[in-house]
Amino acid sequence: MIKIDNLNFSYSKHRILFKNISMQLSNGHIYGLLGKNGAGKSTLLKNLAGLVYAQSGKIDVLGFDPAKRQPALLQQICFIPEEFHLPAIKIDSYIKANAPFYPNFDHQYFADLLKEFDIPAGQKLIDMSYGQKKKVIISFGLATNAKLVIMDEPTNGLDIPSKAQFRKIMASALTEEKCIIISTHQVRDLDNLIDTVIMLDENKIALKASVDEVANKLCFKRMKEIDETVIYAEASLAGYNAITPNYHQEDSKLDMELLFNAVLAEKDKLKPIFN
Repeated sequence: MIKIDNLNFSYSKHRILFKNISMQLSNGHIYGLLGKNGAGKSTLLKNLAGLVYAQSGKIDVLGFDPAKRQPALLQQICFIPEEFHLPAIKIDSYIKANAPFYPNFDHQYFADLLKEFDIPAGQKLIDMSYGQKKKVIISFGLATNAKLVIMDEPTNGLDIPSKAQFRKIMASALTEEKCIIISTHQVRDLDNLIDTVIMLDENKIALKASVDEVANKLCFKRMKEIDETVIYAEASLAGYNAITPNYHQEDSKLDMELLFNAVLAEKDKLKPIFN
């Protein structure tokens, strides 16, 4: 599906975002792209969609170079940005103008998604709140049936019930032919949704691992006291929330936020475990 080979990108000599990044992404997965603000999450997504161009390296998306912006590729990519503008028209007019760019657009699926999100189909886009507009473009993006769905901070502007709806809809939207990449700094919003974690830090990929691999190699637990086995810990009311190597193959619930903080703080301790 996607192959990135020695990607280098910078906006200026003083702001290098990626240095020799390489990785492969496959169909049938929901990837969570995580990183601090300014780590380059949005820029990496834009590179995949052909909206910005790398200084060096290669990107292959569905057999195409996204920088060439070929229609055969663009009709198979749906990119939902964090910042967007919707015209002052009704939803059906928006669909009439934009759906033809996607040959596999499913009008009934779009209507079903609007209903799931409680969005009135006849409402004007200009009269909607930011959260409602976000639901409309998420619904549109999924209804395109594009093979690559890219979402940049999709839960921004959604309230707690809407975030639950979003996770439910995204889980049902995944197929073996589709690759979904979701970028967010609201790490907990991706709990129980993604199956693979990608974390960016210091111009490179700090971690790329499946949720199953993380669960097999790490144990997330509450401890009254920290011992020498602890890789990373944060104080809590009952003691500490800690990550340790999973020496005894214990079952534990992945704490995405704790893992994120651990990768940023203790990369050197985690590298040997995942390499």
